[in-house]
Amino acid sequence: MSLNILAVDDSRTMRDMLNMTLSMAGFTTRLAEDGEDGLEVLDRMGREPDVIITDINMPRLDGFGFIEAVRKTERHRCVPILVLTTESAPDLKLRAREAGATGWIVKPFDPDKLVRALQMVAG
Repeated sequence: MSLNILAVDDSRTMRDMLNMTLSMAGFTTRLAEDGEDGLEVLDRMGREPDVIITDINMPRLDGFGFIEAVRKTERHRCVPILVLTTESAPDLKLRAREAGATGWIVKPFDPDKLVRALQMVAG
């Protein structure tokens, strides 16, 4: 199954790792460097993403703000959003869920598990 993924992370290394992992799985990947850039890339995407991956700790607009902004738009309201972050505190997971996140994965990620998680939430 070929998925269209938007990955938002301020770390170039993490974006490169995600791009390589997702490309090898046959997914089409668009990358953004923070929440503000993620919203801009999302608006320019011709095809709706099947899943969005976002970090939490980013400059300009963090992951919580990004998730909330995505959920406020009718067009993207139902797109699954996976949080991929080094954070693991229960209160942060709850805050992300309340903002509209679908799931939470702690870095460093296992490539096979990430691909399976994306396929699962994309339906």
